[in-house]
Amino acid sequence: MNLSIVIPLLNEEDSLEELFSRIDNVCYTNSLSYEIWFVDDGSTDLSWSIIENMKVQHPQIHAIKFSRNYGKSQALHAAFERSNGDVVITMDADLQDFPEEIPELYKMVIEDNYDIVSGWKKKRFDNVMTKNVPSKLFNAAARKVSGVYLHDFNCGLKAYKKQVVKSIDVYGDMHRYIPVLAANAGFRRITEKEVQHQARPYGTSKFGTERFIRGFLDLVTLWFVSRFGGRPMHFFGAVGTVMFIVGFLSALWLGVSKLIDVARGIYGHLITNNPWFFIALTMMMMGTLLFIAGFLGEMIIRTNREHKNYNIDEVI
Repeated sequence: MNLSIVIPLLNEEDSLEELFSRIDNVCYTNSLSYEIWFVDDGSTDLSWSIIENMKVQHPQIHAIKFSRNYGKSQALHAAFERSNGDVVITMDADLQDFPEEIPELYKMVIEDNYDIVSGWKKKRFDNVMTKNVPSKLFNAAARKVSGVYLHDFNCGLKAYKKQVVKSIDVYGDMHRYIPVLAANAGFRRITEKEVQHQARPYGTSKFGTERFIRGFLDLVTLWFVSRFGGRPMHFFGAVGTVMFIVGFLSALWLGVSKLIDVARGIYGHLITNNPWFFIALTMMMMGTLLFIAGFLGEMIIRTNREHKNYNIDEVI
């Protein structure tokens, strides 16, 4: 199997038949064997019925139906587990991505030996203020924090070696950071390709400007996990130890100062009247709690985390 094409969707009944027709034509023309995995992420329109009807005539179509809307990351996770192609290509179902890009993406992975080829919508046909400008700021921050230098992390059109999608765990809202997850897993041959983009011909966008806020929060999470996810004690334990030592030395200094005052015959100065007493006490408590957090983190990562937090109604 040359290709597995993974397409998450939510209420895209108008575009599915045209999308499949274009994919089929492209793959047939370029002699590429392929399968398609549609993932219906809780659609309330006729999307699933249309997929079922297409499946009857085209056995290369497969589909997963979620019981409700779980999100794009969960949709990709479910399809990645079942994909069989040497190259896995993800794309959106809204026809803003061009299936005609598929052969070149496939060639870059197979012949040029890239682990990931990420699409770059250099010329976008979206609202400038609500999507284009926030997207540029988001991508700039993502490049700086992650160290993966892509122009368009949000582009849904990407190509992966099969080993990549089988090695990473996509969860939460991490779908936009799959190249970063892959880089952290040791897949460093990552590049990008300028791809065509067009305005959505049918329906409305399922993502609002709040996705950028979630994206920045996910970026912070990813930065922390990539550096300390496997060794939380190195962060929490180190910070906790430093805080405890500073608090302990401050308390010790207060105690020694009190003994010196008593030796000099100075009485009546209560340690609890000194603000440093409460600062020292707080730092010792926080240091202890952070150390415990690091210890618990070490215990937790020794158990298998399960990110399959979705329910599947049907697979065809």
